[in-house]
Amino acid sequence: MKKATMLTYLDQQLTKKITEYDVALDWDTKNHTIEVVFRLFAENKENEQIDDAAGTVSAEDIIEFEDGVLFYHPEKSVFDEEDFLAVIPYEGKKGLKKSLLDGFVDYLNEVLAEGQSDLLDFLADNEQEVFELNWSNEAFDAAVKKYHTADSDPDIAYPSY
Repeated sequence: MKKATMLTYLDQQLTKKITEYDVALDWDTKNHTIEVVFRLFAENKENEQIDDAAGTVSAEDIIEFEDGVLFYHPEKSVFDEEDFLAVIPYEGKKGLKKSLLDGFVDYLNEVLAEGQSDLLDFLADNEQEVFELNWSNEAFDAAVKKYHTADSDPDIAYPSY
């Protein structure tokens, strides 16, 4: 059996643990990044006009919100941190610790659940002007610590191509 890589392990964990939301992986081999892309959807019952970060105005029946978290190589990847909810460095071919990936999937599920609720509140409240997802590095670290064990925390390697 082939050893799991960051890409295959993330795909497996996201499929198993995040069943309520639209989540996909985007591996950019040239930029040495793996992006976890996710979408939230909500019904726009009042057909409110909503403008996105790029200034595009929409009054669609279903609002789609997309964001992502980027795993990147500190010495090789090029990106704008502002384009992502969070950015997480990995250690070259070594990849990341299993505990970090497990904690990431659990915490992302929490962020999406809270985000879905906040998006519905945003559409229902005319006073609320901005909707955005919230990422807390402290909460992420706490989620990772739940999986960290001193005796067994293997590395999950970056995929080779």
